[in-house]
Amino acid sequence: MTHSQLTRSQVAALVDHTLLAPEATRADAGAAVAEAAELGVFAVCLSPSMLPIDTGEQRICVVAGFPSGKHHSLVKAAEARLAVDSGAQEIDMVIDVGAAVDGRFDEVFADILTVREAIGDAALLKVIIESAALLSLAGPDTVTEVSRRAVQAGAGIVKTSTGFHPAGGASVEAVALIREAVGPTVGIKASGGIRTADDAAALIAAGATRLGLSKSRAVLDGFPD
Repeated sequence: MTHSQLTRSQVAALVDHTLLAPEATRADAGAAVAEAAELGVFAVCLSPSMLPIDTGEQRICVVAGFPSGKHHSLVKAAEARLAVDSGAQEIDMVIDVGAAVDGRFDEVFADILTVREAIGDAALLKVIIESAALLSLAGPDTVTEVSRRAVQAGAGIVKTSTGFHPAGGASVEAVALIREAVGPTVGIKASGGIRTADDAAALIAAGATRLGLSKSRAVLDGFPD
């Protein structure tokens, strides 16, 4: 699928406009919310310390255990619960990547389930598996198993990457593996390193149903109106 086969509004409806830079200020967060509304994207994704924030009608997602995933499960759960209580409608949590690399999939499952139970049914749980790291350190079978466990533990969307890991971000290979693992109905969020319309279109064609973009305007400008 090429970018010319998708319209700007179709792609915008899949975008989580993202601001997770450590140096971001509250003014930056407010500007990101305003830009998200202007661009007509699906949601804006922020760090938990930015809440509460006036988002108007804009949907808000917040990260938990970000970016390392090495937080204790109860800490991730408390962070996620506090975010939901402060207005977040979606939680993007990071797994313990090392546990996955070790093949300790029951621990990965339990970590995700702890967050799922903490936030209840009101919020959507998106699980970041850091797919580039898993592919390079453990191989495709680990991506497959972790994706399946995430869904079993209550993830509504499996997300490729934080965008902060040196192994890289989203790839067509990872999205295709996740799609094969989770089936046709579970969402997939591709994030990390998506800088052009062609990047976005390729990931959508591979099965991504959501895109995490920090450069949303530049990517959307590559699609026809």
